[in-house]
Amino acid sequence: MDKLLTIQEIEATYDSEWVLIEEPTTNDSLEVQMGKVIYHSKDRDEVYRVAATRRPRRFAVIYTGKLPEGTAVAL
Repeated sequence: MDKLLTIQEIEATYDSEWVLIEEPTTNDSLEVQMGKVIYHSKDRDEVYRVAATRRPRRFAVIYTGKLPEGTAVAL
């Protein structure tokens, strides 16, 4: 998983999963445009545990599917 992927490639490859991206490239609105996927899972907590263990210097966590109704997102 050391390959740099665009956000479109990440979304197509890891559909409806939480994705941990190292060294993300972002636009002016801080939306992820590309990066290296270092972990992915259907379980959000598992992705955050891996992030805490690996401690990447710069990272982003995204969800590539539609969030379930009633889910709140804090930015």
